[in-house]
Amino acid sequence: MAASPARTPHRPDPAGGCPHAVNARLLARGAVAPVELPGGIEGMAVLGHEALKEFLQHPEVAKDARHFTALREGRIAEGWPLLTFATVPGMTTADGDDHRRLRSLAASAFTPRRVAELRPRVEELTDSLLDGLARAAAAADGVADLRRHFALPLPMGVICELLGVDVRFRDRLHRLGDRVVATDTAPAEAIAANRELVALLGEIAAGKAADPGDDLISALIAARDEGGGRLGPQELIGTLLLMIIAGHETTLNLITNAVRALCARPAQLALVRAGGASWADVVEETLRWDAPVSYFPFRYPVRDLTVAGTLVPAGTPVLAGYSAAGRDPAAHGPDADRFDVTRSARPGAVRHLSLGHGPHYCLGAPLARLEATVALERLFTRFPELRPAVPEGDLAPHAGFVGNSVRSLPVRIAPPAS
Repeated sequence: MAASPARTPHRPDPAGGCPHAVNARLLARGAVAPVELPGGIEGMAVLGHEALKEFLQHPEVAKDARHFTALREGRIAEGWPLLTFATVPGMTTADGDDHRRLRSLAASAFTPRRVAELRPRVEELTDSLLDGLARAAAAADGVADLRRHFALPLPMGVICELLGVDVRFRDRLHRLGDRVVATDTAPAEAIAANRELVALLGEIAAGKAADPGDDLISALIAARDEGGGRLGPQELIGTLLLMIIAGHETTLNLITNAVRALCARPAQLALVRAGGASWADVVEETLRWDAPVSYFPFRYPVRDLTVAGTLVPAGTPVLAGYSAAGRDPAAHGPDADRFDVTRSARPGAVRHLSLGHGPHYCLGAPLARLEATVALERLFTRFPELRPAVPEGDLAPHAGFVGNSVRSLPVRIAPPAS
């Protein structure tokens, strides 16, 4: 059954903003919604939990951009803000054997056992960053930007250490990554940021090729240089881009959103401190209730598909609506829009999809969960009186409709001096 012609496509705001009110309106009309992407490109968004779960694992849904009709027909400009998502060579744009080959090259670094071995280093880095947060606050009347001083450098530090990226590159990588994935970037700026990022990753890879170490980049370069074409040169750069951006942006948003949720709900925070729920429960509820990724590009039906009663034509770029699915009342109950750290312990509780589902399930999910759990427990233990320094309504939204968070999070870590 085709979508009604009277249904006006939703236009996701390229500048970003809280997605939840819009998601609720769209979900009330159906689990799948037509959208108009930047540049007037027709697309769809899958918003309902069950529809998204089905779509993410459907055998006739692809990630390879050769199935993207508008791109194939030359209707996508070079500076289109979502082009990198569609075309970066790597596991997020590969299918079948290619996807399995690329994923297997990095998978050993993210097994539950390997991630558990990283815990002492994550804890050490967390404590060091909390010292830095305290110093930043002391220099500014007790207020510091938690996102800048803590939520960002923790996952960026961990993924860069795992990869073997020198400290001097990290600020540029974050700045350029932000520009590449933002949906409000002007075409010329998007082109320039993408080229600079690719050149920087090439510089990093060349340095590792000349002086390899015991790190993931060196292992990927060894795979590139082996016979049999296990990893092409462009795939190496695309893999690094994916792992660095996804390896810190998701956890950055997750930590930020969890702190906002707990500070706004003292009773929930008190419940966790009293042992009524775990910090891992906080992480899972945040992933569901305020997903760090809102609309993730792209998947393409390889033939016309009907999803939850709506026709999705072959070659349509489809957004995975993780933030909408997380609050879908059909899956999570009539109180789906309520933050409740005990939710996952309810009989029959439905597991969220915010880290993906099916073959492209987030490779770094165990690491993101570890980082966020350690970060939250140590943050609120070290600073039990931490609270936002500005009202929630004054926080500027994250740039773009892909990531879901705020640009900064000023917090007061102790009561003001009397």
